[in-house]
Amino acid sequence: MDAAFTAEQDEIRRTLREVLTKRCGPDDVKAAVRTADGYDAELWTRLSEQLGLPGLALPERYGGVGCTPMELALACEETGRALLPSPLLATAGLVAPLIAALGREAQREALLPRIADGSLTCALAVPGGSLALALGLTGENAGGQWAGGGRAGGVQARPAGAGGGWLLYGEAAQVLDGHSAGVLAVAAHTGGFARSRTLLFLVRADAAGLVRVRQTALDETRPQARVELRDCEAELLGTDTGDGADAGSGRVVDVPGAGPDRVVDVPGALATVGAGAAALLAAEAVGAAGSALERTVEYVGAREQFGRAIGSFQAVQHRLADLYVRVQAARSAAYYAAWDPSEGGLALAAGLEALRAVAAEAIQLHGGIGFTWEHEAHLYFKRASADELLFGPVHRLRGHAAERAGLFASEAVAV
Repeated sequence: MDAAFTAEQDEIRRTLREVLTKRCGPDDVKAAVRTADGYDAELWTRLSEQLGLPGLALPERYGGVGCTPMELALACEETGRALLPSPLLATAGLVAPLIAALGREAQREALLPRIADGSLTCALAVPGGSLALALGLTGENAGGQWAGGGRAGGVQARPAGAGGGWLLYGEAAQVLDGHSAGVLAVAAHTGGFARSRTLLFLVRADAAGLVRVRQTALDETRPQARVELRDCEAELLGTDTGDGADAGSGRVVDVPGAGPDRVVDVPGALATVGAGAAALLAAEAVGAAGSALERTVEYVGAREQFGRAIGSFQAVQHRLADLYVRVQAARSAAYYAAWDPSEGGLALAAGLEALRAVAAEAIQLHGGIGFTWEHEAHLYFKRASADELLFGPVHRLRGHAAERAGLFASEAVAV
């Protein structure tokens, strides 16, 4: 592994930081999250058309830039520094990889170019508020119990009839950017109880039977919605012909007790995408933590008490030094995870823990003004808390990584 960044990677970081510094200050963030979309649509268009942000990791044949996940992670570090409200994570981090992996060629050609140019945003809807589990971050997602268990609850899918297509019925809460996305990728059960399996379906924003309600979220920079599907028209992502034919590039697995039938391995695809998304989230957390630390260092260098800057007190210096070490360690883990996404869970745990610690100390070291909700320090505090609720908690991220590595495997003791 070559840890040095290329000139292209440095240019992506520099250009994006320059744009966001001018257009995404704390006041800009607060104004953007209160719009109907929950983000600055004009800025999103500029980032998409001029910098190719949502298409960084998409193949050139689909209108993307053709870069590696490392470039997208570096971009996410910069968006994290600015706490940029945008559909980047939901669109480019979650749904686009699923379409690329599982979609039919016609679906990829229809959707991925529009995602790459920023004209189409997407959201992943999983029932039960179990996004972290569905992505395989805090536990094994095989079996689809997080999607409703196959009997009731969650989202159920059934064929629409002789005309083809599918109808979805159910509800999904805590859908990131679900209120504004042009296409929803919905995880739903089909096949009845005996042969129940979880598949992914594409639901257009104008589909009949779709109701979306924006929810009040702790972190306004990550808007969420409740998605209700009442016999909603949907299109299967990929195919489910019974023999795995034309299943895109997704993996296929045998269905236990189903004879020769084979279907796309949706839980496996979700876990793969989840690992990559965790690396992006880790980079975002590191960027936010670094920015919060820089702002705090600047403040304690200017704020005076007893005739001297409070940053000159040894106790304050020690606290800041500890935070710096945490951030640098988390940054190293995030960069490694961008190179090897299988380490995304551990990197995300380190990033969230660093951001939580920095945000808490930032509020403390800003004194009385730091405790007011209006101060920008609380933007970082809310991001840290909300991300851990959505994608953690940290101890479960680490616990699942340890289980996968076999650290707690019991060995028979010879007598």
